[in-house]
Amino acid sequence: MSLIQEVDYGTPAAKSDKTVTINVDGFDVTVPEGTSIMRASMEAGIQVPKLCATDMVDAFGSCRLCLVEIEGRNGTPSSCTTPVADGMVVHTQTERLKKIRKGVMELYISDHPLDCLTCAANGDCELQDMAGAVGLRDVRYGYDGGNHVKTRQNGEENPRYMAKDESNPYFTYDPSKCIVCSRCVRACEEVQGTFALTIEGRGFESRVSPGMHENFLDSECVSCGACVQACPTATLQEKSVIEIGQPEHSVVTTCAYCGVGCSFKAEMRGDELVRMVPYKDGKANRGHSCVKGRFAYGYASHKDRILNPMIRENTSDPWREVSWEEALRYTADKFRSIQAKYGKAAIGGITSSRCTNEETFLVQKLIRAGFGNNNVDTCARVCHSPTGYGLKTTFGTSAGTQDFDSVEHTDVVILIGANPTDGHPVFASRLKKRLRQGAELIVIDPRRIDLVQSPHIKAAAHLALRPGTNVAVLTSLAHVIVTEGLFDEAFIRERCDWDEFQDWAAFVSDPQNSPEEVERLSGVPAETVRKAARIFARGGNGAIYYGLGVTEHSQGSTTVMAIANLAMATGNIGRPGVGVNPLRGQNNVQGSCDMGSFPHELPGYRHISDDATRDVFEKIWGVKLDDEPGLRIPNMLDAAVEGTFKGIYIQGEDILQSDPDTKHVAAGLAAMECVVVHDLFLNETANHAHVFLPGSTFLEKDGTFTNAERRINRVRKVMSPKNGFADWEVTQNLARAMGLDWNYTHPSQIMDEIARTTPSFAGVNYDLLEREGSIQWPCNEKAPLGTPVMHIDGFVRGKGKFVVTEYVATDERTGPRFPLLLTTGRILSQYNVGAQTRRTENTAWHKEDLLEIHPHDAEQRGIREGDWIRLASRSGETSLRATITDRVAPGVVYTTFHHPGTQANVITTDYTDWATNCPEYKVTAVQVTPSNGPTEWQVEYDKQAEQSRRILPRVDAAE
Repeated sequence: MSLIQEVDYGTPAAKSDKTVTINVDGFDVTVPEGTSIMRASMEAGIQVPKLCATDMVDAFGSCRLCLVEIEGRNGTPSSCTTPVADGMVVHTQTERLKKIRKGVMELYISDHPLDCLTCAANGDCELQDMAGAVGLRDVRYGYDGGNHVKTRQNGEENPRYMAKDESNPYFTYDPSKCIVCSRCVRACEEVQGTFALTIEGRGFESRVSPGMHENFLDSECVSCGACVQACPTATLQEKSVIEIGQPEHSVVTTCAYCGVGCSFKAEMRGDELVRMVPYKDGKANRGHSCVKGRFAYGYASHKDRILNPMIRENTSDPWREVSWEEALRYTADKFRSIQAKYGKAAIGGITSSRCTNEETFLVQKLIRAGFGNNNVDTCARVCHSPTGYGLKTTFGTSAGTQDFDSVEHTDVVILIGANPTDGHPVFASRLKKRLRQGAELIVIDPRRIDLVQSPHIKAAAHLALRPGTNVAVLTSLAHVIVTEGLFDEAFIRERCDWDEFQDWAAFVSDPQNSPEEVERLSGVPAETVRKAARIFARGGNGAIYYGLGVTEHSQGSTTVMAIANLAMATGNIGRPGVGVNPLRGQNNVQGSCDMGSFPHELPGYRHISDDATRDVFEKIWGVKLDDEPGLRIPNMLDAAVEGTFKGIYIQGEDILQSDPDTKHVAAGLAAMECVVVHDLFLNETANHAHVFLPGSTFLEKDGTFTNAERRINRVRKVMSPKNGFADWEVTQNLARAMGLDWNYTHPSQIMDEIARTTPSFAGVNYDLLEREGSIQWPCNEKAPLGTPVMHIDGFVRGKGKFVVTEYVATDERTGPRFPLLLTTGRILSQYNVGAQTRRTENTAWHKEDLLEIHPHDAEQRGIREGDWIRLASRSGETSLRATITDRVAPGVVYTTFHHPGTQANVITTDYTDWATNCPEYKVTAVQVTPSNGPTEWQVEYDKQAEQSRRILPRVDAAE
């Protein structure tokens, strides 16, 4: 293995279809029109010296190293800013150029510390490389001039000197090594879109500054790492590189956080991970990253991680470490005895949206083929199950329609119930770039998210609706489009059922669905709705992106269908720049659904009752499958409380913290006789577990993840599993203990079985993924290289189906006792229930969950910034600190759910989506009152958790 070196072409690729041919140092090269001379030279294999140029940002032309001579032109233009012209003859290496470049480098070196031997960037420093490239051997100006390198000059304190900024937990900033190339500033602006950095001062006093001369931690910097990646010296350097040293080999893998599915180079020294570097060939992230994927991998070696299997008879007992053999035998015996006593349907399992496709496939196979029932579900139940139902009903597929590249072609975006800058930050950066180029944005969200207004971005409309009124607002948008004749009749007649459209059009045209009537329900001014509808219908390519603020409602499935109606009515389906795009929460939510994790569906979204589908699996698996759908997660818990469901295998999911109505979840788990948790840490669910099987991280396994754009990305093992086994091996060993004859030796064999049984994956194999990098399903004979954009010539179901979407108000209502509405979401630095990110330095940004409350509501209750408050609903109560903000409207409060100390889901109710049982996290009637600290329930919960996590000292057999 070696370190993967990606070619830096100096400037971004031009997108013109027209080509031109130039001659560089005697070699002809043909490139797209608009390409820079620097990039054309690199295409010909000729590297022009550079410092300020990199292909992740636009050309800047400040370093003056990349000068070239062009026949027939005077002067020495910079190659990064000069576009090619047909017939151009370029010389990159002449005596004149050598002399200029050497002089330029002398000036840089005269103002730079010469501590190369002890510098963390030694061996990975472009300044060092360029000094060698231009043949610099001495500096005429000396090394002690008036500069900002040394703390003292001539015995006096040097006012130009600035100390290192060590405030950021992941990287350092050393101003003395800054060459003011502006690459970090441009990366922050052009790639990330945060505009947190600037250049302050002039001449020798010039240097990079976060914000208004702040330190990095206190500035607007979001620690995405783009500036560190762009820096050509050790000015911005990862602390891990300073501590460990330069990496010596790397492996390309896929991030295990959100549904964007970023590709990274895991750069290693031996078996130690030095840093994660975003991979430029990654088709989901195109070389960018966020603070989680770039830096928050430390949980893999955290002291809290459990590495040995453990068992206990009762949850009040301390844990006892055992061998793998004993743990698996104990689990198998318990499950068999439960089924013998209570029936085969008395046990089930939950697959993980954090594990690979192959591991998820094996868990559902174990339940169906080993347990003999269909009691399998996944965390998608509580997040995106309405996406599956709604899009399958309208389009015929349970997934988004586009790839992420599609956003570069959009003209107007509706963003509803999603906060990409916090939940999907790398996609958000791509969206912000398109918005800065002129695309318009419509935000539908009860909270003022960052994208409503941020540097160089302002939404054309913000529909700050009351939580729970999504369907009404979307129908009112459709009302405007239909009644004003803004729909695409040609598209509808060709691609959809015209009679169904007419029924739908008559429904939305009803005066009760007008913006003026809906304003009474939603609180959104009618004129704002009309403006938004006209912008979307008339704006060109229209794309809709949505998140959990759509699906986690009692009408989640209805809202998804209403979104699909809008897309079809305006003809925004089947080409780049348009479409319906669910932003999936976890890294493999899409994949876990694809792999048959729902109780009514086998892999590929085929119903368990279909004889032909079951026959495919029965022949390969050698078993008879139950044709009746099994229990969903809420049903399993209900049955447990009733006494008919007694055992569960939970892989990589913390339902006690992530699922609604925490007390009911705890009661269900406590009623079971064998709860098996397969995870990295003793999570909250493990408080009620009898068996703990240690899991492996994404760094320790091979497999695939499927991201929100249906992209199947390879996950590659970069180190040996600290627990001894990858998760697929643990599941296989449990299956063997249950009497199944499984003999997989590599995840590629599991993928081959997926391809044999699942039509949308029919063409997928590891050889193809190695060759192409990644593939978007469906991948089959019709689409051997996958399908970036769905429904190009027609819908999968045939004709697109318009569905009448009646607004039905949630049963959860405010009143005198609970006058406020609580909605929940995520924050950039933390992920889901925080099990991983809380065990990293990301806690520097978010140490605890806070309740956002409007100043008016806070003043009425005597609440000040930072006060403890009591948050109560009909289901329960908890305490946390308040932050006062006008991001939320009066009558609405908001919090995150990353910290188990808060347990926000003790507040949420058991109301769910009518079609899928997805919980209604986003609408809970609450009251907020001042408090003195944690509630009695929180205190008791903490005591129980502490008691549950006791582990007996291991006693070896020899003793």
